[in-house]
Amino acid sequence: MLDALFPLLYGAIFVGLLWQAFQVMSKGFRAASGPVSEPKDRTGRVTVHPELLDNDGKITEEALLTVRFSGEDEPPATESGTGAE
Repeated sequence: MLDALFPLLYGAIFVGLLWQAFQVMSKGFRAASGPVSEPKDRTGRVTVHPELLDNDGKITEEALLTVRFSGEDEPPATESGTGAE
């Protein structure tokens, strides 16, 4: 009994997964064929992080600490005076 049911179950699952794969691919093809638009803010307003606001709720004017991480695609910085002569 189980030997006869296994191929039917396997085939039904295979067809279901194949159908889902085609649905996902068709969504991707439709998205790629349309025009690329500017991403919109979900609220329709400019979002500002609360850390940038002062006590009055306005954007702060004080100097902010920024961190820059260098990537592998950037040339290494040359150090003067480190060469052995």
